[in-house]
Amino acid sequence: MPDTTIFEALRESHERQRALSTALTGTSGDSPERRALFDELKTELAAHALAEDRHFYVPLMAHDAGIDLSRHAIAEHHQIDELVESLEETEPSSPAWLPLARKLAEKVEHHLKEEEHRFFQMAGKLLTEKQKTALAASYRDDYEDAKAAPA
Repeated sequence: MPDTTIFEALRESHERQRALSTALTGTSGDSPERRALFDELKTELAAHALAEDRHFYVPLMAHDAGIDLSRHAIAEHHQIDELVESLEETEPSSPAWLPLARKLAEKVEHHLKEEEHRFFQMAGKLLTEKQKTALAASYRDDYEDAKAAPA
């Protein structure tokens, strides 16, 4: 996919995050399914945030108009990380687990919508066409490496 843009590459992960979040919040009790979905979502979120910070937000910070937007998005990545940590520290059988998972799913959905509806438009104006395709390749490389790395 040599002509893929950074926006298309990011949307692929966004769709996986949405599907995993929905599936996770549909689980109940301490089941193997709940544990597997949570592990998969956790890996997806971490790999995506790492590669996105490096290959989307850092390049946007080179532009004055991209600084506040990038800081906001990176802060949301941190909030998502903190919710993941809270879930890790909570027993999957606990009554508190599902409400926390729903809070994580809501935060992820808010972040993805904001990126797709606000941040992508701004970035589309700041990045050149060549940057958009080069960043997609760099993003994908780091994303795949992060997903393959042991937890």
